[in-house]
Amino acid sequence: MELFWLAVGTIAVGVFGCVAWFWGSNWILDRIYPPRGLNAGDNIRKANQIRPWLFLGPAILFLTAYLVYPIFDSLWRSVHNARGTDFVGPSNYAWLMGDGKFRESMRNNLVWLLVVPALSTLFGLLAAQLTDRLKWGNIGKSLIFMPMAISFVGAGVIWKFIYEYREPGENQIGLLNAIVQALGGDPQLWLTLIPWNNLFLMIVLVWIQTGFAMVILSAALRGIPEETIEAAILDGASPWQVFFKIKVPQIMGTIAVVWTTVTIVVLKVFDIVFVMTNGQWGTQVLANLMYDWMFRGTPDYGRGSAIAIVLMALVTPIMIWNIVNAQREVR
Repeated sequence: MELFWLAVGTIAVGVFGCVAWFWGSNWILDRIYPPRGLNAGDNIRKANQIRPWLFLGPAILFLTAYLVYPIFDSLWRSVHNARGTDFVGPSNYAWLMGDGKFRESMRNNLVWLLVVPALSTLFGLLAAQLTDRLKWGNIGKSLIFMPMAISFVGAGVIWKFIYEYREPGENQIGLLNAIVQALGGDPQLWLTLIPWNNLFLMIVLVWIQTGFAMVILSAALRGIPEETIEAAILDGASPWQVFFKIKVPQIMGTIAVVWTTVTIVVLKVFDIVFVMTNGQWGTQVLANLMYDWMFRGTPDYGRGSAIAIVLMALVTPIMIWNIVNAQREVR
């Protein structure tokens, strides 16, 4: 209950703080450059040059404090020893290349990149197309989108119960093992089955991200001109041909944006792995490995920061491409 009121208080302070800032800063600006009198025109011009920075100022400040500064701090730490007292150059990066857990993390992240964006985009596209054709489509969309409202930690806990294991013959509280046992099979420790356990973890993120993909792609599908669809139908195109040869090509830009957005989420995946397996049984990923080195046992900020820089280097090109592509779509 305390956390609830803390969250409510944080939201209230944030909202009213923003209102107070924008109202107060504009009030002060109008007093410095009053929009009346002999110099009204010049004052309005000067105020209009300053006013945008009043809105951007807090965002720039917080981005600098919580994004720009940590990047340079991580770069500095990545070339120093565990405590940041001695310069060690590229030795932390050399250690990464020879570390088995790092190679495992890179391999797992690559598999996540191949599977999760593809399945999330595919299921999102199918859901968008099918729900748009049903009377109860909005209800279906709400149900599919609902997992987006759950935190990754919450989703991990939910799916951990689905995969839960009890000894054969006992009451299975895990949904999957209950089904297997009811069908006459033996319950399994699903999260320890290498390499399938990685797939079981990926399913959780696909379950979450399908709703996001569906919403974006549904909007794109509704933006397709009806004339092109009607012309294709008059020419004798089947529903499959209309979908794959008319609709999909016209929303390829949106599909690419959704794909890359999910890709960025996948590269940063941490919560699901941390909650469900903690990187054990061959499921380690980069973000979880970074957390282990930074905060577990004897912290090694040098190696943890080196992993963070590698992760940032993987995410940045995709993020830039996504932004450029989104701007191109807007134009």
